[in-house]
Amino acid sequence: MSARIELAEVDKRFANGVDAVRALSVVIAPGQFVSLLGPSGCGKSTALRLIAGLERPSAGRVQVGAAPADERIEVMSYVFQEPTLMPWASVIDNVALPLRIEGTALRPARDRARQALAAVGLAGRASAYPAELSGGMKMRASIARALVTHPAVLLLDEPFAALDEITRQRLNDELLALWSEQAPTAVFVTHSVFEAVYLSQRVLVLSGQPGRLIADLPIALAYPRTPALRLQPQFMQHCRNVTEALECGQLATAETRP
Repeated sequence: MSARIELAEVDKRFANGVDAVRALSVVIAPGQFVSLLGPSGCGKSTALRLIAGLERPSAGRVQVGAAPADERIEVMSYVFQEPTLMPWASVIDNVALPLRIEGTALRPARDRARQALAAVGLAGRASAYPAELSGGMKMRASIARALVTHPAVLLLDEPFAALDEITRQRLNDELLALWSEQAPTAVFVTHSVFEAVYLSQRVLVLSGQPGRLIADLPIALAYPRTPALRLQPQFMQHCRNVTEALECGQLATAETRP
């Protein structure tokens, strides 16, 4: 089950006076995969936290499914840039944690965690501890933990930024396979044009601070997507379109600064 996401004329000003986003309006259909792209400090992560209900808008409205985001009726999962695994717990218990918090008994929680670990290629590392895993394995475990509840909304804040390019591309493919299977509404924050185009059905481009939506670009590439797609002319054309939108946004931001 997936959920519709709507941000309507959303502003976010922090207590220190920083305007993170301004007049941000977007509707994301249930089950879509959308990437947020823009320069550092443009409010991408803030927008994600607003959707998650971790921040409240200063103005405007954020709605997920049938209710405001902060009421959390819909099941949401959040994958951070760092895996944030508990170092004292085994991988299987890290993945089972959301189910245990919900009140699921230990055995069925671990059974579902094993299924999630198998889906991300970590079936043989269930008894390991985070310190025994590579960076890519830790992120796989983090994604398994996010998907073990079968969320309606999956929010990902640059989860692959710290990984080498080969591992990053492999995890892009694994993430798409999991998204295709569970069909949550996915919102993915990244700095990479190539990653945004490869993963997404839409790329939302934000200007520099405060973040404003300056382009909403459909990515007309069929799924499933394979590594060979990155060499295709249509893929490169989408990358050029997104890059041009980014450059226009940076130019517009520079012109409005005093």
